[in-house]
Amino acid sequence: MNIFVAGGLWVAGAALVGGVIAYLVRRFGWDEGRPDNNDAAGQVFTIVGGLHAVLVAFVLISLFDSVGSASQDAQTEADSLVAATWAADALPGETKDRVHQLAVAYAQTVEQREWPRLADGGELPANGWTQLDQMRQAVAAAEADGDWQIDRKTEASDQLWAVYQARQQRLANAGGGGVGAVVWFALILGSLITAILLPNLFGGTRLAAHIIIVSTLAGTITLLLFAIYQLQNPFSGGARVPPEAFTSALERLA
Repeated sequence: MNIFVAGGLWVAGAALVGGVIAYLVRRFGWDEGRPDNNDAAGQVFTIVGGLHAVLVAFVLISLFDSVGSASQDAQTEADSLVAATWAADALPGETKDRVHQLAVAYAQTVEQREWPRLADGGELPANGWTQLDQMRQAVAAAEADGDWQIDRKTEASDQLWAVYQARQQRLANAGGGGVGAVVWFALILGSLITAILLPNLFGGTRLAAHIIIVSTLAGTITLLLFAIYQLQNPFSGGARVPPEAFTSALERLA
């Protein structure tokens, strides 16, 4: 299902539930007006709503930064892979061909085999680590003749280390587990209190206006929770990072 359709359904459903609860509370719970509650309820709503808003904002910003970091790490990994291959071109022919072959195989493994597993949380194949280690061994075993080849060999080793670091960070971004159970508990419970419980303590407004206020608040908070859910894994959901960096790397290595 399209993410916008899914998000719209969640928001509409939450707004409908909030409106129905507001109607039932005002129709059968208490009298039509409860203005005596407004001062006390308003103070509590300000404190609780403010704390909940801070929590939601903190989680959203953290997840948004994680998506940006995942995209940058993937780009760094792919660029370093290409740079290592180009540096190895100055090494003896057998090493040069071996590194180029392994670099292409590594990029294909990441794009075609690892990326789907990053999205669904499945177990990653071991090919990527093996191919990266074989590249390292090939560069380390190469015979360098002269300062130029020694410099290129060192550069290739440095770039492979950058690939290793970026790969580690990419896997950590995918395996971070997103938002923890405790945080989800606080988010959901805080949303129910802020969107359903506290607004129904206010009085003085007409029934229709009260229903609109509660349903709008419930829909808005649900929209934020939906955004948090979609941003949990940088490689899946609505803000997923595509493997374009490695597609581009394969084109440069072709």
